[in-house]
Amino acid sequence: MKLISQNFSDGQYIPGENAFCIPDGEGRARFGGNRNPHLAWSDLPAGTRSLVLICHDPDVPTRADDVNQPGRTVPASLPRCDFIHWLLIDLAPQGEITEGEFSSSVTPSGKPGPAGPRGTRQGINDYTAWFAGDEQMKGDYHGYDGPCPPWNDEIVHHYVFTLYALDVDRLPANGRLTVDAVRTAMDGHVLARASLTGLYSLNPAVRG
Repeated sequence: MKLISQNFSDGQYIPGENAFCIPDGEGRARFGGNRNPHLAWSDLPAGTRSLVLICHDPDVPTRADDVNQPGRTVPASLPRCDFIHWLLIDLAPQGEITEGEFSSSVTPSGKPGPAGPRGTRQGINDYTAWFAGDEQMKGDYHGYDGPCPPWNDEIVHHYVFTLYALDVDRLPANGRLTVDAVRTAMDGHVLARASLTGLYSLNPAVRG
């Protein structure tokens, strides 16, 4: 089973057009194109009836004290945790995902859901919690919202797109579709998986 993108190769940088934030030219950040990347798959196992896609960043700081603070940096030594950028379920095995099909801009307060294009459902990503205290941005963020790592982080972030082939037409998950709910519902139904990792940084000192 293989997963590829026309927008970036495995281990290479994700374009700003596919990111939530891009450098603003002054060492900080502004909104990017936030278009979901193109994704295509092949060599699905026999018996595949639907697909689940999860994109996560495992490099998110566990403490926000220094995040985006002028004159400070987020140290590379800081422990890191996962941040979910996309939960897509009930995706038909046929075809591929075109660029911008599921997201084509930043949507303050989040895109609606869980209903998505082509009969899919889209879960809650972690911008929901990140913007919870921001009156202009807070809301439920469904579907794809791309990279926006701290502009003062000392490390490059990794964005792992993982596609799961399932033996069911519809994932047995209902209610609020969080990553935990999706992973629990997938238990016992995964036939195979494939991953594609893109890189991203807003820090010019890191990216070079």
